[in-house]
Amino acid sequence: MTKIRRPSRTARVLLPAAVAGALLSGCAQADPAPAAPTAGGTPPAAPSAAMTVTPTPAAPVKTVTGPAAGTLLVTDFGSDTVTFVDPARGATGSVRVGTAPYGLALGKDGRAWVATAEGVAVVDTAARTRLALVPYRTDTGPVTTGEYRGGGMGIALSPDGERVYVGVNVPGGNGTVEVIDTASAKVVEAVGVGRRPFDVDVSRDGSQVYATDHDSFDVTVVDAGSLATRRIEVAPYGTEGGLGSWLKPHYTAVRPSDGRLLLPFEGERLAVVDPATGRVEIEEMTANTHQHGAAVTPDGTLFAVGTGPVQSGDRGPSLTVRSPEGFERVYPLEGPHEDVAVSKDGRTAYVTGGFTRDGYWDGISVVDLASGKVERLAAGSRPLGVVVF
Repeated sequence: MTKIRRPSRTARVLLPAAVAGALLSGCAQADPAPAAPTAGGTPPAAPSAAMTVTPTPAAPVKTVTGPAAGTLLVTDFGSDTVTFVDPARGATGSVRVGTAPYGLALGKDGRAWVATAEGVAVVDTAARTRLALVPYRTDTGPVTTGEYRGGGMGIALSPDGERVYVGVNVPGGNGTVEVIDTASAKVVEAVGVGRRPFDVDVSRDGSQVYATDHDSFDVTVVDAGSLATRRIEVAPYGTEGGLGSWLKPHYTAVRPSDGRLLLPFEGERLAVVDPATGRVEIEEMTANTHQHGAAVTPDGTLFAVGTGPVQSGDRGPSLTVRSPEGFERVYPLEGPHEDVAVSKDGRTAYVTGGFTRDGYWDGISVVDLASGKVERLAAGSRPLGVVVF
């Protein structure tokens, strides 16, 4: 059931600069011809060097070393690598992971888990080496590249770091969520979900997993213990048009305060989903642009990436920053973008220019949230997913 709730007038206006300062305390599917497989093999796994021993007069002490705080890691959807990025200097090095990497998740132990067309790559971010490539249990067909390629898409870690959940796309059919045991780096379970799981998220207590299924207009709720599933339709514009519709869910953010799911649509409607009841409420948004990536900070501020117009009258690419009370500030961007991450101090947003469709570019927009200044930083090859160390 969908309930439309109209916010107060004050919740519909664009944020003035003063309010913005307070905040800081694809798409239509055709059936394209498959792309050619990527040439070349995948390098063998390298030994981990994440742990170093620092001697002291008393006893050896193990210390985890890794990238400096504030360093970015992006997936190069146009290549077979992940790239480390210094926001002040640009790219500082890459690691081969597998064909067309999409989403990634960063563990507290410094390992990154990267969803590629071939499997989930495990990267030692301190040593900058690939430790393993975990093959999928699901048959995804030939390894290809591009927007409709099979293989991993959304990916997330459990709060305790013991499980990785990856959404696996099966071209022409329903996808799966595969469960990887992080200790053994092996797939231990797989469960069916909807079509093209763009995003995967986990509840704060780790009891539920959410697959955002782009082409079936839904979110699949997976019980992390039993792997029982429930489908919640999320279609504030309806499902007319089916696979050819632009008005589908893309990315989800889990609201810290109550665990509800936030799904932005078209810069016009925010679907707020209660995963326990399946109830969907709709709130108004103001950017009026096709939206993809979404992220939320611990205080409940929502960040939504606008990729640009899909019909006459739509506005261009942008980043929407929405307070928990519903106030929005919209930052115009140059060219399409895909996903977003926020600095630990909440002052800067990093928006990837990879984009799953045409119009992508090889870089990141760095947005100063106080001043509104946007700088374009060359980095990676069609960078899609992004995390901040």
